[in-house]
This record gives sequence, C-alpha cells and structure tokens, in this order.
Amino acid sequence: MNPVAADSIEMIYNGDSAIAAIQYSFLPSWISFLVDGSAAKAAGDALINGVHERWAQLPEDRRPKLVVYGESLGSQSAEAAFDDLVDLRGDVDGALFVGPPNSNSLWRSLIAERDPGSPEVLPVHHDGLEVRFASNLPDLESSDAPWHDPRVLYLQHASDPVVWWGPGLLFERPDWLAEPPGADRVPSMRWYPIVTFWQVAADIMVGNSPPVGHGHNYEDLIPYGWASVTAPDGWTDADTQRVAAAITDMQRED
Repeated sequence: MNPVAADSIEMIYNGDSAIAAIQYSFLPSWISFLVDGSAAKAAGDALINGVHERWAQLPEDRRPKLVVYGESLGSQSAEAAFDDLVDLRGDVDGALFVGPPNSNSLWRSLIAERDPGSPEVLPVHHDGLEVRFASNLPDLESSDAPWHDPRVLYLQHASDPVVWWGPGLLFERPDWLAEPPGADRVPSMRWYPIVTFWQVAADIMVGNSPPVGHGHNYEDLIPYGWASVTAPDGWTDADTQRVAAAITDMQRED
C-alpha cells in the first residue's frame, strides 16, 4: 500500500479516517498486471462491496464519507466493484485512481466517450462535470468549470507505460501516438507494428524508476488529487500545500 496515499488522506482529515485495504496477489505488481489481473478484480469486488454493505447499515446521519482509492493494478481492482460511472458515483462519495492500466474497463469506456477534439492522453469527458483526468498540478488547477460531487479523478502521465501498454499496440497505432505528444512523452516516439508493443512492455518493468512526476511515479500529485476529490469543508489550496510539504519531508526522513 502506498504510504503517500494513506498519509495524505489522514492528514487532510486530521486523523479522523479509517482505511480498509486488501492484498490481491502474492506476486509483484507488474507481474500480476501482466498475468493475473483477474485476482485483482475479484479482490476489489469483495473488499468494496463488503465495506459498502456495512457502511449502508449505519444510520444516514452517522455514515462517514466513503471514498475509493486505487493505484496501478489496484485501480483495476477498485473499478471492478462498479458497473459504470453512474454506479460508481451512486455508491461512493469520491474516487481517486492513479496510473490506471490500459485494460481497466471503466477507464477505457471513459476514454472512448471523451469529448470530440480532446486527446486520448488527457481526455475531457462531458466537460469534466463528473470525472476528470490530470497528469500534473496545472491540469488540476486549470479549470474553474463546475465539477459535481461525487468527484472522480484519474491521474495519468503521458510517459507511464502501465497506462498505455496493451495488446492493441501490436497492429494498430493508438490515438495517443497519433496526437501531439503529452506533457512528458518524448516527441520522437513513433509507432511500429509489434515493435512498439514490446518496447512499452519492457518499460513496465522499470516504470517506477523515473523521477517523481514521470512514468509510474505519482507521489508528488497524490495529495493534490485527494484534496481535489474529497477535501473537507473550508479546505484551502494553502492547506493542500502544507500536506504536500509534510509528505515530502516524511519521504526525505525515510
């Protein structure tokens, strides 16, 4: 479990929080991603539905906020508990998904339904009213348009191989390689049948190696993602910056 995600939400709510998590496999995440995605889906469905069932038994005025977090294959695990975006937003008070694998069913449907003219690498879905996508802090801060609760947010880097690798790369050029490059993707990258598939597959094994803010490393953006999705009443940008700074200090100490 990513301590940055756990520490961030606990700091935002001053410790008045509880976290339920489950191990979906004994395999390393990148191996599970390649060979055992069904285990993650089953685990997420069991965990989230179990928690939601217990939460729904509480009197409405005593129910805490129920928010969902999933990172990498964990986002696929979390998505598995919901049929679609309507189901997700009907059951929880917010969701933050980080570095979603290309095989995520809900994510893929949202990408496919993106507003005309918006890029695959950073799509806009129904004017961002319900779900948004961001690769860096300016993406989160760039829009003053309405964002209805419950909010759903996906964090995805243009350089993250986990997000963009899939069997479709074998014989068809994806939109993200036909469009202008995303913020941190090398502009010289080209699509070649079969070759690009294996190049991006190899990158998955070192996806966490790039510095923070690139590849599969989102730790600088997670506190801001949480604050965007489920900040307490009266929360300010300065509050988020203090949390982000505290998280950075804790990482340095470790």
